[in-house]
Amino acid sequence: MLRQDTSRIDPDSDEPNTEDQLNQQGTTGVDIQRELNRLEEMILDSPRIPMSRRTLVDEEQLLEQLDLVRLNLPAAFAEAETIVRHKDEIILAAEQYAQQIVEVAEQRAAQILEESSVVRQAKLEAQQLWQTVQQECQSAQEQTLAEIESMYRQAQEELQEIRARAIAEAEAIQNGADDYADQVLSNIEQNIGEMLRIIRNGRQQLQPPPNLPPSSSTRSSPIPPKKI
Repeated sequence: MLRQDTSRIDPDSDEPNTEDQLNQQGTTGVDIQRELNRLEEMILDSPRIPMSRRTLVDEEQLLEQLDLVRLNLPAAFAEAETIVRHKDEIILAAEQYAQQIVEVAEQRAAQILEESSVVRQAKLEAQQLWQTVQQECQSAQEQTLAEIESMYRQAQEELQEIRARAIAEAEAIQNGADDYADQVLSNIEQNIGEMLRIIRNGRQQLQPPPNLPPSSSTRSSPIPPKKI
């Protein structure tokens, strides 16, 4: 309750009274904590009575400061009440905001989980593709080796056939050459035999008969050999 001090209130005065000033100040809003600090400074800064613990305080100034604090207390209470009243709204808004954050986090987690599932599926498909490619490469390698082995065997067979054919041809040529040489030698042998026969006949004709003595005429004129 405000104090009533008629000595400080003058109805005929043109200046506004202290209560009106306090009411005007209260409507504009006053920092209660600051005004209490000023009140404390006012008391601490007042002169002390020597040899005692008492302090000389300006009553007028002290009462005005108290009135200022007292008049602004309802405004402070109203502000505190407003804060308390809006507390539920603030908490609700915070809860809604937190719920939104949770929902966003859940959506992000689901998205990450889905992306992880896609990544796992991609890895699985890549692994399967790698295994398929590896199997195909191994099969192609085995097929290539089999083809190379078959071509090698075929080449070996062809080489053996060519070698056998070459040997047969060489043997045939050798046999032909032998036959030809034998025929040539046989012809030479026949010619030489004929020549030997002719030579023997010629020699026989050159020798005189065994019963006839050789005459001078016969010795002087030998019989010419027959022409062959």
